[in-house]
Amino acid sequence: MFGLEPSTPAIKALKIFKNNKASKIVELGAGLGRDTIYFAKNSIHVEALDYSQTGIKNINQKVKQNNLSNLVNTKIFDVRKTLPFKDNSIEGVYSHMLYCMALTMSDLESLNKEIHRILKPGGINIYTVRHTEDGDYKKGIHRGEDMYENDGFIVHFFSKNKINSLLDGFMNLEITSFEEGSFPRKLYFVTSKKL
Repeated sequence: MFGLEPSTPAIKALKIFKNNKASKIVELGAGLGRDTIYFAKNSIHVEALDYSQTGIKNINQKVKQNNLSNLVNTKIFDVRKTLPFKDNSIEGVYSHMLYCMALTMSDLESLNKEIHRILKPGGINIYTVRHTEDGDYKKGIHRGEDMYENDGFIVHFFSKNKINSLLDGFMNLEITSFEEGSFPRKLYFVTSKKL
């Protein structure tokens, strides 16, 4: 859907991870792996999780083709469950548009607690979300909270206040706007640090 090149957020995230000496990250909602492969090609060890069996199968094929099996582990996983990592064991977490899936604020608060648990002190959580200035906001079928369904796909939209409400145990380092795709989608790039 989004091509094979790494996303703009992944290119930016790589610099942040390198600056923070993060060599092992978890990617939540890894999709078809375009960002996973980019991180691995840049010597970042990636634990790639996705709900889709097809997505994980795709990533595994790309890992094999690129000889990156020493840098990528994959797992079919539902992020509403306890993350399969030890406390204080991960240096960075990355997700591109996972937070704006059909996850309630309660789901996201639980996920954030889990991310906080697995990150080492000072660890970095980077995520992107579509925001309330996006052209699809308040269009389609309202599904509760700030979620709207278009063409069978539910999107959770974020304000800066909503992002700041997920700061339990974290400090925001950056919230910047960017656009992606031809529509274009309007998103926030969020970088937070575990306190």
